[in-house]
Amino acid sequence: MDSGFEFGVYKDLMVLLATAGLIVPLLHRLNVSPILAYLLAGAALGPHGLGAIEPLRFFTINSQDHVGRIAEFGVVFLLFLIGLELSLERLVKMRRLVFGLGTVQLVLTALVIGNVALNFDQSTEAALIIGAALTLSSTAIVVEILANQGRLSSATGRASFAVLLFQDVSVVPILFLVGILGGHKDGSILLGLARALAQGGLTVLAIVVFGRRLFKPFFRLVASTQNHELFIAATLFVAVGTSLISAAAGLSMAFGAFVAGLLLGETEYRRAIGAEIEPFKGLLLGMFFFSVGMSLDVSAMLVNPVTLLAAALTLVLGKALLFALAGRLFRLSWKTGLKTGLILGSGGEFGFVVINQAFGDHLIPANAASFCLSLITLTMAAIPLSDALGQWLAQRFEAPQATPSELTDLPPESEGARALIVGYGRVGKLVSEMLETHKIAYLATDRDPKIVTKWRRSGVPIYFGDARQEQFLRHCQIDKASTLIITIHTPGEIDAIVQAARRLRPDLVIVSRARDAAHASHLYEMGVTDAVPETIEASLQLSEAALVGIGVATGYVIASIHEKRDMMRRELQGAAAKVGRKSRAIKAATFIKN
Repeated sequence: MDSGFEFGVYKDLMVLLATAGLIVPLLHRLNVSPILAYLLAGAALGPHGLGAIEPLRFFTINSQDHVGRIAEFGVVFLLFLIGLELSLERLVKMRRLVFGLGTVQLVLTALVIGNVALNFDQSTEAALIIGAALTLSSTAIVVEILANQGRLSSATGRASFAVLLFQDVSVVPILFLVGILGGHKDGSILLGLARALAQGGLTVLAIVVFGRRLFKPFFRLVASTQNHELFIAATLFVAVGTSLISAAAGLSMAFGAFVAGLLLGETEYRRAIGAEIEPFKGLLLGMFFFSVGMSLDVSAMLVNPVTLLAAALTLVLGKALLFALAGRLFRLSWKTGLKTGLILGSGGEFGFVVINQAFGDHLIPANAASFCLSLITLTMAAIPLSDALGQWLAQRFEAPQATPSELTDLPPESEGARALIVGYGRVGKLVSEMLETHKIAYLATDRDPKIVTKWRRSGVPIYFGDARQEQFLRHCQIDKASTLIITIHTPGEIDAIVQAARRLRPDLVIVSRARDAAHASHLYEMGVTDAVPETIEASLQLSEAALVGIGVATGYVIASIHEKRDMMRRELQGAAAKVGRKSRAIKAATFIKN
């Protein structure tokens, strides 16, 4: 009896998990970047690598279809996260670069590459398609490199993203054009193109209109359950659902997810959502890079390696030069234009789609399609190297040059908060008011969606989320904060927050509320910079009010209260240090005994 068990699918999954859990970490110890590690693993374990050797097929992936369908969601989640981090205000401000520079780059580069293809005896249709396909750059790899290096907010990062966003939108008319040339479209070309663009535009409009009305109450409902698993499910539902709606309308899946992320980026759930998506994005994006490496057919490349390498070098440098020239029309410096042009000089994932569709419609001969696919794969694999070359060459331009304001002006919150407040009850609100009095930027978090919604409407920079999660703290930019202030009163949660924060930032100043002296001593033992016991602080305030009421001079009372507070702090810290030494001695004795 056939159980329906497909061993090949699970075997491929195990190869992918082994790559993520074993091969990539090993290569990382050799200072190989995760992106390059996935690419190399894909090339080695794919059908063109060790998979071509019969005895080793059991330990490799033989079908790219199993990986490709899942890997596409890596790009979806990447763009979803970018949408969360990119404010609508910033996108509107960048419209001149998105539609202006994006259009000039796409048209200029496609015409030049198409003309080169004509000189190599390609038909007009084939040259046009090759030019459009090779113009497209890799959103997944470029954005991931910039994000890992913290350069998305730089002039290079913003210019790159503007062009990549326009390219993603342009895939729709490019594929429509391929369909027309392949004879699959009837009627007027302009009418058909207008219909396709209108369909895509209406889909985006629908996502925006319904998203603005439904996303916030939907996540408020889910957050009110205080169920972490349900919140993850809701996040995945929105990210994947909008991407599928976008794909059904002929747009890229990633673009639909980007629009959804952009809308959610305006809500109080932005940072919690980003924390939940991050692990899925990392693993699925690794699968995407693995699938790109699988398409690297080394044997085909070795047929004429000199020609292929020359073409790859010409493509990257040519696109970089054209971008630098186009950038000057939009007041980009030569330095920014050169760095951006080199990181965008490769082929991209959508180039595979365009070439494969054109080959299926018999618009491109087999040898030209194979050469273009090899060229795209090779240049994508070399993006880390071309980016490093761009940064090295850019150092030669020492003179400062003007940069457009849309690449430099940041929304106030993007500058980072100096203080993070966990909990926004009465204590948290009072702390925030004192920070505002002294003009100190802060960011507040709370696990109660009602509290978050209430104060968010009043303009407070507060977000829903669980500060016990390291990923959430990262999305709250704990790496840029100077102080973490914990105002909640539950000891177990306070301990978990302190532990998570200390793992991320051993140098961070942590000030925490404590229930009593024993709890404060425990927090000092955990590494809190300062603990404020409720019982002791209440006693000191009562003493201060009583002494002033009795008639003791106010200045003397305040000084004595401060002295008493400092003395009790030293006693609690000393007790914590003594407990710590005793605990270490017991552990050492147990170790020696065993």
